[in-house]
Amino acid sequence: MNQENLKQYQILEQSLQAVHMQKQQFHAQLIEVESALAELLKSNTAYKIVGNIMVSSKKEDLRKDLEEKKEVFSARLKVLEKQEQKYQEEAGKMHKELMKGMKE
Repeated sequence: MNQENLKQYQILEQSLQAVHMQKQQFHAQLIEVESALAELLKSNTAYKIVGNIMVSSKKEDLRKDLEEKKEVFSARLKVLEKQEQKYQEEAGKMHKELMKGMKE
């Protein structure tokens, strides 16, 4: 039973690490979108990258697209933060149980 608990704890720790990495990726993308929005406000012309080329775009269309991406990234970050917190709580409980089992 103790060996099984240890395996579950290790799997939980791996899941926590994966969620943390996803969270970092979405956070970086959110910062990139926010930066693009800030630059768009300063500019008179707007370009959108499509594949390997840059295409002239309507500033308002590009702004809407970036705002939508910002909302998606923000929502995904919130979900990942909740998931991370849940995993951290579970890992803490399991760690205590494992330590208690080792003392016995």
